[in-house]
Amino acid sequence: MTRHILERLAETNPNCEIWWDSSPLVYETWKRGVLDAAPEHKRALWEAQLTRLFDPNTVAREGRMGFGGVTTNPPLSLQAIQNDPVVWIEEIRRVSEAEPDAGVEDVYWHVYLDVVRRGAAMVRPVHDRTDGRRGFVSGQVDPRFVTDHDRMLAQGLELAAVAPNVMVKIPGSQEGYRVIEELTAQGISTNNTTSFSVPQYLACMRAVSNGLERAKAAGIDLSRWRSVITHMSSRLGNIGDLNAQAETRGMTLSPWEILQGEIAVLKRAYGHALETGHPSKMLQCSMRVTDDGPDGRASSGHIEAIAGGDFVYTCPPGYIQELMRVEDRMAPFNPEAIHEPPSAAAIEKLLRLPYFRQAYEFDGMDPEQFSHFGAFVATASEFAAATRKTVDFVARAMEGTRRRAA
Repeated sequence: MTRHILERLAETNPNCEIWWDSSPLVYETWKRGVLDAAPEHKRALWEAQLTRLFDPNTVAREGRMGFGGVTTNPPLSLQAIQNDPVVWIEEIRRVSEAEPDAGVEDVYWHVYLDVVRRGAAMVRPVHDRTDGRRGFVSGQVDPRFVTDHDRMLAQGLELAAVAPNVMVKIPGSQEGYRVIEELTAQGISTNNTTSFSVPQYLACMRAVSNGLERAKAAGIDLSRWRSVITHMSSRLGNIGDLNAQAETRGMTLSPWEILQGEIAVLKRAYGHALETGHPSKMLQCSMRVTDDGPDGRASSGHIEAIAGGDFVYTCPPGYIQELMRVEDRMAPFNPEAIHEPPSAAAIEKLLRLPYFRQAYEFDGMDPEQFSHFGAFVATASEFAAATRKTVDFVARAMEGTRRRAA
């Protein structure tokens, strides 16, 4: 058996997990597209590998899959709807006809919950078979309201009620961490998203610890509780203010230096969690493949530099396909990579920039600054835009239904 490159990554630490970063609803369609475009000599191999990672029939029959869990976000949920528009238009029309007084936002939220519900049902057997350790599907509160504590809490409770294997995604804002504490106190599993910086990770750990204390005092069952803290790696270095601040100071940052900074932030948070014995697990996402190395080499520094660590790696379809395309030109994973410090010279250079100091230093930001951090603003805006597109999809489907009814 030739192992998938992600299976080889997982072998560097028996506790690390590979997750699917999209709705389970789109996996089979994506898989067919990958195999249709595969080199002929790779097609059978890739089919076997992708089937091991996720096969609905195997999951339903045996409660087993290669992926440990699933993360989604508003753009990915929109893709799931666009992947099967006829089904979702019919669902929107059904809800609209059954609840004629429901507004567009109400129907949108119903549809979003249904996307999460269907995805959770697909992997529920894994959750049951592993006594709640695997088989979670993340559902995210509305990213248009990342500083609205009451709305996020209410939506988080609704998401948690969808299925026992729903993990609620909450943004890394000051208000979001208050919500994470409240959900944790009720034994609800959480995924801290739009998080990029050591101060955010420390705030999440404090919120989780406080919530766990309250849950234990109240006698809440925590046997199926989990917490992950997302590091949106390449978004930290490439969509925030890092390059802009470097330019205004006459500095040029290489992609390698930026990567060193992104990995340094993650390793600092990971090390703190290990030192303190914190139960949350760091989740690495937003990884990239570099295909322009010397002698035709390819790499993905966001996973190679932390191989051997106890992480969750959540991988979107495009990233998995890129890894498969270049895997023959990548070096083997080094299971000791997690113990290697980032470049001291690169970190010294990056620390000249306020943006990086905010992300890297333990006291780089106060909680009220989290939602104003460059990468947070850009990512939350992107997620909000995708949400608005989904709302518009719902609105257009409802227009046709209610015109006919009139």
